[in-house]
Amino acid sequence: MGDISVGTCSWTDPSLVAGGWYPAGQRDAEGRLRYYATRFPVVEVDSTYYGMPSLRNSVLWARRTPPGFRFDVKAFSLLTGHPTRTAALPADLRQPGAPARVRADPGLLKEVWQRFSSALEPLRESGRLGTLLFQFPPSLAPGPRGEQLVEESTGRAEGWPVAVEFRHPEWWSARRRTATARLLGRCGSAAVAVDTAQGLPSSVPPVTAVTTPELAVVRFHGRSPAWGSSGPGSKEAAYRHTYTEAELAPWVTRLRDMARRADSVHVLFNNCCADASVRAAGTMQRMLGQEPPASGERLAHGGATGHVPGPRDGGGSQSNAGMTCPP
Repeated sequence: MGDISVGTCSWTDPSLVAGGWYPAGQRDAEGRLRYYATRFPVVEVDSTYYGMPSLRNSVLWARRTPPGFRFDVKAFSLLTGHPTRTAALPADLRQPGAPARVRADPGLLKEVWQRFSSALEPLRESGRLGTLLFQFPPSLAPGPRGEQLVEESTGRAEGWPVAVEFRHPEWWSARRRTATARLLGRCGSAAVAVDTAQGLPSSVPPVTAVTTPELAVVRFHGRSPAWGSSGPGSKEAAYRHTYTEAELAPWVTRLRDMARRADSVHVLFNNCCADASVRAAGTMQRMLGQEPPASGERLAHGGATGHVPGPRDGGGSQSNAGMTCPP
């Protein structure tokens, strides 16, 4: 039976910090991460989706977490075919007079990947890197073009652990899921299962495929009926959800089944509005028969994965402080 590690997709969400979950005296960048690591063994960093990671942050995160803690780091948007602002690139990679959106070319992608991966080396070298999360956009449908992009994107990261999340529901439809699992297996990438509201045009089925023996990942996005919507305030509405035990109960069996097929399972709650994600993660730990370490106790096991510092991550060079819910 593999390890099941439960955590959240942020440790510095402004609404979480403001909500009182962190004890007094542990609300600065260092204190938050150190405290979080006493409660959960894994966290996801999503700031790296919006901007390139920094070597300095990787060094600090490794220093501030105990052995056995893992960071799952989200790939920079350009690396997964998302529309990317030119301003998000390092200054020396921006062409004078370039349009607001990046026009990707093989040379630019190669350079961006090199800088992205180099900045994360301290996490990998210290054993703190769980996986790189390659989340593909809802516009990427299955088919020759979609498969080519997945193969090229994951191939660029050869030698690194990679997990893939699809946002287009057809990838995991009943008629397509076997082919999707085979694709990820060929790419050496772990499949990301998701929990979202069902019955919407954008709903991704909760398929629990295990495509690598080392790792499987599940991301709980909440069950808001606003999932997949767009417009002012839609992002926060899409992730605002408080999980009940009844909603989580079927996942206990699924997670244990996944752990029989993979060495590690990372379970990450992305309903990061106020303290909803940490409460849901704590409930899942309890339902799995896990007890979080007592405050101050160092983790000593290997099953965990991390959250890459995104707009919600501490000690980071990027800051999207106004964003209170995840992508």
